[in-house]
Amino acid sequence: MHVLPVQDWTARRDRHRERVDGLIGPHLQRKATGRKHPVIDFLFTYYSFRPGALRRWHPGFGVGLAGPRAREYLRHPGYVEIDGVVTAAADVLASRRSTVEFVHTLLAATSARPMNLGCFGLHEWAMVYRTGDDEIRHDQVPLRLGHGGTDAVVESMQLRCTHYDALRFFTADAVPRNAHRLERANQVGSEQPGCLHAGMDLYKWCYKLVPLIDSDLLLECFEHAVAARELDMRASPYDLADLGYDPVRIEEPGGRAEYVRLQSALSWRGERLRSKLRDRCRVLLAYQEEEAVIPAGNIGCPQ
Repeated sequence: MHVLPVQDWTARRDRHRERVDGLIGPHLQRKATGRKHPVIDFLFTYYSFRPGALRRWHPGFGVGLAGPRAREYLRHPGYVEIDGVVTAAADVLASRRSTVEFVHTLLAATSARPMNLGCFGLHEWAMVYRTGDDEIRHDQVPLRLGHGGTDAVVESMQLRCTHYDALRFFTADAVPRNAHRLERANQVGSEQPGCLHAGMDLYKWCYKLVPLIDSDLLLECFEHAVAARELDMRASPYDLADLGYDPVRIEEPGGRAEYVRLQSALSWRGERLRSKLRDRCRVLLAYQEEEAVIPAGNIGCPQ
């Protein structure tokens, strides 16, 4: 175990809170007044990690917190005190083993595939294909091209979604138009690193493994999810100009080229994060299987 002195871990905890507050402060202000935001709210509705949980800093498995103040963590699930040092419990790793194995398998399989950059973000269009005004998901914002124009875009291009959790929100008329037949049972066999949603989900896989995964990586993945969500919605059929989002007009050749350029940059960033999370899962599994001594820094954040 790598033990962090109290002045070290409290400073890191405070920096983490400040960084999170800067990211989610506007969301909390809107929520307090009942205002909705069709882009950002998704990160706290589709993803179930609450803002208060995101603010809580975790050092990661294999890292201990020294000093009496560390006992504040004993109020949270998954922590134990060993010889005056508070750390994530080995029992948590044992109970989450199947999740760690699944995440590692999924990330490794995703990384092994080539990037598919030809979807053009059409999944959001497929979610409103052949719907009426009372059926669209974000009814507080208009469609840029109206219903007829939106349907025409979907019909002019091949849907190439590879992410099951996006496809399950397609309208019934849009599902048969997708080039891939996706099922939950074959998620490991279908996800690929060019998919924005596969990159966004790195945040989900991190928070499902808290407190085994350190908050530095968790927050990196949250920031990545924010950036991916913004591109997701800029390329969507919705008119978000009043919220400050310039559209990526994927219905035009220039817009499709812009989307691929932005998607590629995000996908490479996501692949770097995927590699980090995969390595953490690998070490967690090795620790449990071999009862090995965890090298400092492999899972937590002693640097």
